[in-house]
Order: sequence, then C-alpha cells, then structure tokens
Amino acid sequence: MALDEATTAFLTEAAKAGGPGLHEMSPQQAREMNAGLDGLFGAGPDLESVHDVEIEGKDGAFPARVFRPEGARGVFVYLHGGGWVVGTLSGFDTLCRQLADRTGMTVVLVEYRKAPEHRFPTALEDGWAALEWVDARRGELADGGELVVGGDSAGGNLAAALTQRVARDGGPQIDFQVLVYPVTDADFATDSYLDPQNATMLNREAMEMFWDHYVPDRDQRTDPGAAPLHGDVDGVPPALVLLAEHDVLRSEGAAYAEKLRAAGVEVTEHVVPGQMHGFFTFPNVLPGAAQGMDLVAEALARRQG
Repeated sequence: MALDEATTAFLTEAAKAGGPGLHEMSPQQAREMNAGLDGLFGAGPDLESVHDVEIEGKDGAFPARVFRPEGARGVFVYLHGGGWVVGTLSGFDTLCRQLADRTGMTVVLVEYRKAPEHRFPTALEDGWAALEWVDARRGELADGGELVVGGDSAGGNLAAALTQRVARDGGPQIDFQVLVYPVTDADFATDSYLDPQNATMLNREAMEMFWDHYVPDRDQRTDPGAAPLHGDVDGVPPALVLLAEHDVLRSEGAAYAEKLRAAGVEVTEHVVPGQMHGFFTFPNVLPGAAQGMDLVAEALARRQG
C-alpha cells in the first residue's frame, strides 16, 4: 500500500522547509536537523524515576538515561538509531518513557559515542559496556525479570551484533531482542534499495554517507560486528523484528529475520504497512509509531505471561 496519510502530510511539510538532503549535510548539520525534531514529540508519561548516568567504556565515558516505571520488572537496554552519527538522550526521551510505561520494564537508553569522531567499533564497544553495566545492577534497576536488548536502525544493528557476541563469547544473558528496521548489511543494491517508493526519510545516498562515516574501511563492512547479516546467529535469543513497508532497509531486515529462523531462532516478524523508515521514533506524531509500540509491548507482555 502507499504511505499512510499522516506520513505523506509530514513529508510534504518537511519538503516545504527546503534545505539540503541528508546525504549533503555534514555530521554537525545532520545533528542540528535531527535535534530540531525533538519538540514535535511532546512529553512522555511520568514514571517512578528518570535519571542520567555515566558509563565507562573501553576508552572513554558516555551517557545513558534510566527510565524506571513503578513495579519495574525486567530491563530493556535500548540503543537508538541515527546512522551511528546522530541521536541524543533528549531525542529519544519520549519514546523511552512510553516504552517503559507500556512494558513495565526499566529502560536504559544508551547514548553511545558517534561517528565520524568515533568510528567502528566504538559504538559497539559502548553497547557492550552498557550491557555489562546493566547486568551488574540488575537488582537495583528492576525486581527480577528478563534482560532485553533492542534498538532502531543503527541501534538495531548494534543490538543484533551484541546478541551475536554474547552467543559466541559469553557475557550477560540476553533473553530477547527487539530489532526495529535494523541495519544488517552494507549492500545498497537490494530490492528495497532499488524501489524508488522507499526513498523517503532515508535513501541510498544517506545510508552510503552513514557507512562512510562509521566504517570507512570497506574491507571491514563484512565484519559481523558491523554487518550482523554476515555473522553466526546460532544461540542468539528470540527476536521481534519490525520492518517498514517503504524503507530501503526492509530487504536486509527481512533477510536477517530469515537467517535467524534458519538457525532455529524463534522470530516474530512484522512488516508495518504504509510506513517509512523512522516511523517508530515519531511518538505522538505518526500513528505508525503507536502501532509499532503496541507490537513491542504485546511481544514483551507474552513473555511476561
């Protein structure tokens, strides 16, 4: 189906503002543009507590925000999207408040360090440090429950890579993964990349730019830490995979879901119709965001019984 009316209206208004395309922006310009969207989302629900922390990474510190609902059970480590280049705690505050409220889990939003100042594998190492930080404080963060890792786009890429690392090398036990239109490969010639209907919020040129910032060495782009589709998924936890119908990343997300199924991993996959890349991260703006949140909350509720 075509893009839904709300998305079409949003893109029409955005086009009226003019300006360069995302792929024509410097990292700083992209960050400023992205920050300008924060005011659209409104306030998220009140929670028992919300506070910021600093986590020590492999060679430096980075911030995270902890969202704890009343009676928290389980912890959800959320790695945000933004092409490994953009994204802040404030930009995902409303989303993570909703996520904590709807799931009853403490959500730890990780603001890993960004490219091009911090290239691969810094973001992945920061995600690993965040997992270890959470695992050491499980009793403080929630009253029992599972450990879930997830994220959208570049954050979904990091979440998938982290679950593979745990399955391969050991580490904090991850019980479930939530992958929202994840980046899983650096192949710009898939069916969804080649479909012109999908060049909406994100297009091929923008993704090429993000990869150039994050993994400029093309020989590294098949490293499973950068491209999980090339990794070993034996032993990774069950997954919820949410994809957007009109998204250049849809094919690689679907390919990763199939790779998981072929390895015997339990997978629930949804292609949300009428949606573009980024729909999940527009709470209170796009109806698709509420639909996506429903799917995540329902999947986690089934696990909690």
